[in-house]
Amino acid sequence: MKLHDIGPTPGSKKERRRVGRGDSSGWGKTAGRGEKGQKSRTGSRIRPFFEGGQIPLFRRLPKRGFKNADRIIYTLVNFSVLEANFNDGDVVDAESLRAKNLLSKNADDIKILANGQLTKKLTVRAEKFSETAAAKIRELGGTVEVVEG
Repeated sequence: MKLHDIGPTPGSKKERRRVGRGDSSGWGKTAGRGEKGQKSRTGSRIRPFFEGGQIPLFRRLPKRGFKNADRIIYTLVNFSVLEANFNDGDVVDAESLRAKNLLSKNADDIKILANGQLTKKLTVRAEKFSETAAAKIRELGGTVEVVEG
């Protein structure tokens, strides 16, 4: 076998069907588009989800709810995360959390929650704290600093 002998497996490559090239080809005249109607015309394109003039599904369904464009989405950080990743006396803020890959790059505001056990004295800077979390940090001798977002 030589390089010039190599080719595709017989039957694996099909030539495309060239339509509209004369009646004797079997695909002439209407070129497989049928007789009349919108879809037989050249350049015709029916937009997606068009239902033939019937009120489309997205207009029949009720519109519900409201999403405030100015809402603030907090990234939640639990005590269990702080316990596992920080040492006694460390400062916990957005930069230190990002440095340890605990926050995504586009996360803006942080809220500290008291889920899990915390046994270390930490200085925590965040936009929000749950009441339980703030009380527990102060109880352990740490400091809670509310940062304006």
